Amino acid sequence: MKLPLPQIAITDPNTLAALGLRQLLKSLVPVAQVDVFGTISELLANHPESYVHYFVAMNIVLENRDFFIERRRKTIVLSMSANGSQLSDFHCVNVNVPENQLVKSLLILQQYAHGGNPDFPSRSTEPRVLSDREAEVMVLIVKGLINKEIADRLHIGLSTVVTHRRNIMEKLGIKSVSALTIYAVMHGYVDINKI
Repeated sequence: MKLPLPQIAITDPNTLAALGLRQLLKSLVPVAQVDVFGTISELLANHPESYVHYFVAMNIVLENRDFFIERRRKTIVLSMSANGSQLSDFHCVNVNVPENQLVKSLLILQQYAHGGNPDFPSRSTEPRVLSDREAEVMVLIVKGLINKEIADRLHIGLSTVVTHRRNIMEKLGIKSVSALTIYAVMHGYVDINKI
């Protein structure tokens, strides 16, 4: 009998932000079903207890504190600042940061929240798709090095780095450095604490 997919709820009136977060979470936790709600009423009408996590805009948590305080271990507050002192009882993620920082925050949250949970694997067991050199290049990209720095570090030509980079993206079907970062961490190429 197949187990149901773990469910994650995003409740945020900002549709564009919620859909972007949904895409990041689907990359981070491909085994999860991620649902988006614009209001607390929509969430409550859709079996809220079935969700393993709630990613919720700060104003919604503040307006519905009693509901979320009972579920604080499952609630991640989407904050617009690094100062989450109003909600110190909750895990907070600052969504008003560059994409790479947001991805890192989500990866850290995933790593520490579900390290041993089989529904949220911290490492993939898929077979290796990349050559050893491509893996080296990918790690350096994820660590923030530009093509010239990668070429210098690996003692290869700049055009070779560009070719490896293109091959990596094509093989993995990835189009952004953020998605590449998620792939690298989830597949054990890079430790999130070393990015």
